[in-house]
Amino acid sequence: MTTVKKTAAVQITKPVKSWCLYLIECRNGSYYAGITNRLDARYAAHVAGRGARYTRANPPLRLLGCRSYPDRSSASRAEWQIKQLPREQKLSFLRGADSLDNRLELHIDTIEP
Repeated sequence: MTTVKKTAAVQITKPVKSWCLYLIECRNGSYYAGITNRLDARYAAHVAGRGARYTRANPPLRLLGCRSYPDRSSASRAEWQIKQLPREQKLSFLRGADSLDNRLELHIDTIEP
């Protein structure tokens, strides 16, 4: 006799990884903006000298903040937008004053290397 087991359909979903735009203050006083879906790892790479070419030449001093976006495309558009702004307006952009979508979550942190 053959036994047939009926099981409920199991739906496996990938965890949703949101993307974020981040802003770093470098030791020379400049700001560096980038995007990532793993902020802790990306910031650690910048600190270790394995990040972007710019932060290898201008090491990071601290993470000024980040802003979450639902996908890479949105984060890339925001990165382009923040890079067009003068230095004085970049932090207010992260706070949402000039953002693409004011409904998005904002994180302002200070992380010392």
